[in-house]
Amino acid sequence: MSHSLGKLSRLQKALSRQGIQVSYRDHIYQIHNAQAAATILLPASLPLEHKAVSQLLDFASVADPSGHGRVCKACATPDFHPGSIAPVGSVVATSPDFVIPAAIGTDINCGIRLMSTGLSQAQAELHKTTIIERLTQAILKNGRDVPVRTEGFKALFDEGPSAFIDALPALGLWQGVDRDRLQAELAHCVGLQDFAGQSRYAPEALLQAREIVRPPSAADLGSGNHFLEFCVVDEVYDRHAAYAAGLKKGDVTVMIHTGSRDVGFYVGRRWMDLARQQWPQGRKHPAHGLYGLSGALAGEYLQAMGVAARYAWFNRMALAELVRLQLADLAPPDASRLIVDVPHNVVMTEGELNVHRKGSTPAHAGQWALIPGSMGDYSFLVQGLGNEDWLHSCSHGAGRQVRRQDTRRMKQQLVESVWQCITLREERLIEEAPSAYKPVGPVLQAQEAVGLIRASVRLKPWLTFKA
Repeated sequence: MSHSLGKLSRLQKALSRQGIQVSYRDHIYQIHNAQAAATILLPASLPLEHKAVSQLLDFASVADPSGHGRVCKACATPDFHPGSIAPVGSVVATSPDFVIPAAIGTDINCGIRLMSTGLSQAQAELHKTTIIERLTQAILKNGRDVPVRTEGFKALFDEGPSAFIDALPALGLWQGVDRDRLQAELAHCVGLQDFAGQSRYAPEALLQAREIVRPPSAADLGSGNHFLEFCVVDEVYDRHAAYAAGLKKGDVTVMIHTGSRDVGFYVGRRWMDLARQQWPQGRKHPAHGLYGLSGALAGEYLQAMGVAARYAWFNRMALAELVRLQLADLAPPDASRLIVDVPHNVVMTEGELNVHRKGSTPAHAGQWALIPGSMGDYSFLVQGLGNEDWLHSCSHGAGRQVRRQDTRRMKQQLVESVWQCITLREERLIEEAPSAYKPVGPVLQAQEAVGLIRASVRLKPWLTFKA
């Protein structure tokens, strides 16, 4: 064990002073205090962070003051680390008709999309300069035209993605788009068809009287750990699974990590504020400042969250079409294929429970999931095994080990022979450097060891674009 017994003992003592008890065995921490309990999957080589433990137990303790809703189970995957409010890598299941908006926050349906390009690495290398120039212009320099009818957004929020595709104008990015392919690819978007929605919960700017709008957050990566990355299939562990995904060694794929941008911020902020306002007057507020919504308000939140979740799907879909457009004369026609689009900041109703995943991914039996490393580490296409102990979930990545604010003290280390980051902001090279993240190997192995997932394909980064 690389964290020595002495380190664990010191952590146990520090947490004990807060009334938190900790035990550890076979990759698994059991934690509890007087209010709640939780389970954390974390290999011994990776540190357990004091703040993240406190945050997880705070969330596990949230309950409706009138007794109409509570947390039924709380756990965390190996990318577990502190967040601004909720710890990243957490999975919290609540009783029916009870939700915790802050457990999802404002980056609603942040997720990852993986698609093939039809290019081999050898072919892509021949066009590397062209790919960099085109994607830099289109994504980083805002050289894109993504028009949407206001009626299209209304259809997206009230009816769903299929109606939105039907309403796309034959303008800009959508000229010549393969609508049949977009419709077929909806089946590869995990959980998308289950999200509710109502346009009355959307920002008014998307539904104004103008026929066409061009939202600045359309086909937008955003900042932070979001990225668009060209990866090469480096290793195949399960040839049958790889065949089903349409992948073979040497293939170039594109991985897109972004979310609902300003729509998620609009929805998340409003509903976190509303949850606080619902606290009974005259009753002492909880010290952790976290609040749930129960009954009809919980149902309304799920509809509002669904608006942002559907917008996040549109954002990733538009980015994918932007890539296809830029590669149209470089790759074989119609060779690109969506493999999976997975969410990791949403509430999903599963059975009798509302499962809140903050920086964790659904991993039901046979379901594709993605576990990216840093932009200097491998990423993995995996299949879920449907482990009930971990609420049918797995990690959404390796997880940070250095806070973004603290990376300014790190030395910039670029190994261009292994990875290459294209960005217009120099600070991204330091903030998102591989050393700011946990190594993905132990994160993956711990989840395989306890039966959360099975790795199918390993992907090696080739070009990473960060805004």
